[in-house]
Amino acid sequence: MAVTPNTTTTENFDVSAKVIEFVERFNTNWDALLEIMGVMRPIRKAPGTTLRSYKVDITRGGGQPAEGDEVALSQANITEVTHKDISLKADRMRITAQDVEKYGAKLAVQRTYDSFLNSIQGDVLDEFYDFAMTGELTGTEDTFQMAVSMAVGKVKDKFKKMRKNYGNIIVFANTLDVARYLGSSQISTQNQNGIEYLKNFLGADTLISSSEIPEGKVVAIPADNIILYYIDPADSEFSELGLEYYTGDGETNLIGAHREGVYGRVSGDTHILYGLTLWAEYLDAIAVITVGAGA
Repeated sequence: MAVTPNTTTTENFDVSAKVIEFVERFNTNWDALLEIMGVMRPIRKAPGTTLRSYKVDITRGGGQPAEGDEVALSQANITEVTHKDISLKADRMRITAQDVEKYGAKLAVQRTYDSFLNSIQGDVLDEFYDFAMTGELTGTEDTFQMAVSMAVGKVKDKFKKMRKNYGNIIVFANTLDVARYLGSSQISTQNQNGIEYLKNFLGADTLISSSEIPEGKVVAIPADNIILYYIDPADSEFSELGLEYYTGDGETNLIGAHREGVYGRVSGDTHILYGLTLWAEYLDAIAVITVGAGA
């Protein structure tokens, strides 16, 4: 006999509501961040592959051929600059019965999850900032305003020479440099999920303010050059080990979570599995401009 539609069965209790909330909040935070940055290229990393960045040089062979003569070829030389692998990270959060008794279950879980969400986002962004600082379009300008303007200009110029679309240009700058520039203006920053940013600033579509960018440095990257690589925690190769993680209902599984009671320690553990990194496809299309002593 068929089950009545919408009947609550044991399958509805296989995943803790708190695990669902954690995964959904994580995905929501990253969706917001990617929207701010204009990054819309999440790519699932297949097991056994590595990430690669490239440098592109164009050798023009055209010109004006003689009548009836063959048109010379233009050559694109694509050189691998750097590569790496994504680290698969496994974490575990433990909340004790004493914490629950002291603060209440909702507060104890909430504060633990909040700290962990911020920590993961911070780690991924810090790694990306370190990578971005190795960009090859370098220069020095006297003022912060000129540094931003020239960083954007260098990126646009590079992509036009590569005959590629560049889309939105994102600029990253030190929090104090941004505050110093905005001190006498009426412009105010926006803040979302711990990311402080401005829209349409000095030629940049988005400027993100971060203390992880060194003072006196301005970095510009086209959004089309940024890719979010991730390891899918729901990959069948993990499930073969008996590891089952909740990853949400979306198409992009950025994080997996599993919750279980630890009766021997009167606690509850939440297991987390993830691997994600922000990566630039073309290293020679990232501008890093230094603000000189005249700033």
